[in-house]
Amino acid sequence: MISLDGKVTIITGGSRGIGRACVKFFAEAGSDVVFTYNKAVSQSKKFIEELAYTKRKIKAYRCNLDNDKEAEQQIIEIVKSIIEEFGRIDVLVNNAGIWEYGEADKMTLENWNRTLTINLTGSMLFTREVIPYMKKQGGGKIIIITSTAGQRGEAFHSHYAASKGALISYVKSLSTELAPYKILVNSVAPGWVDTEMNDEVFSDLNYKEQIRESIPLKKIATAEDIAGPVLFLASDLANHITGEILNVNGGSVLCG
Repeated sequence: MISLDGKVTIITGGSRGIGRACVKFFAEAGSDVVFTYNKAVSQSKKFIEELAYTKRKIKAYRCNLDNDKEAEQQIIEIVKSIIEEFGRIDVLVNNAGIWEYGEADKMTLENWNRTLTINLTGSMLFTREVIPYMKKQGGGKIIIITSTAGQRGEAFHSHYAASKGALISYVKSLSTELAPYKILVNSVAPGWVDTEMNDEVFSDLNYKEQIRESIPLKKIATAEDIAGPVLFLASDLANHITGEILNVNGGSVLCG
């Protein structure tokens, strides 16, 4: 039922984890896809080759979000290049982000700024650049990956929670501002997800099992479990949904 034929989608951080699953799902749904990556050059090339069966146009751009000034120029050039090659941008999925440990009384300014620059400013810059094109073409969909941490906080990851909480407010603000232009802005907020981002913490198998047991559905989400709701929000099935924070956490945090 879900078809994105004729659509063009940007997915940030698309070489691994949730972003990678989104690239696959969107291409299989018929969308041409442009995704960004930071370091995974060979991995991204191989991924594009693996998706040849979708017969969709898929392209990858390297984008380093660590430095906001450099990122801004890169993003401006990437979006301009996409418009020149594809002619339109129908969907933006802001997924790129980091999750790093940080005790509140030992938090360095460098650590704090790095998290907010990548998670928050990076999303803002991509969003800012696609809005004019979406306005011109008469609409679009923007989906931002946030987190349950942005709603309830997260000890020892206050910088991450702050960045995701800011993104949630950003989603709600944009949804009203851009509604007259038929640009729908929503968020998918995962809980625990079994991806590379959590490899280090999940290396403790006892801790991983404790997490699994704490989730009412008794399952830690896969990247595909998150990509499905993202695809739904990008589809015509969600044409009357905007400003929504869709929690995907197996019932572990009831904050929707």
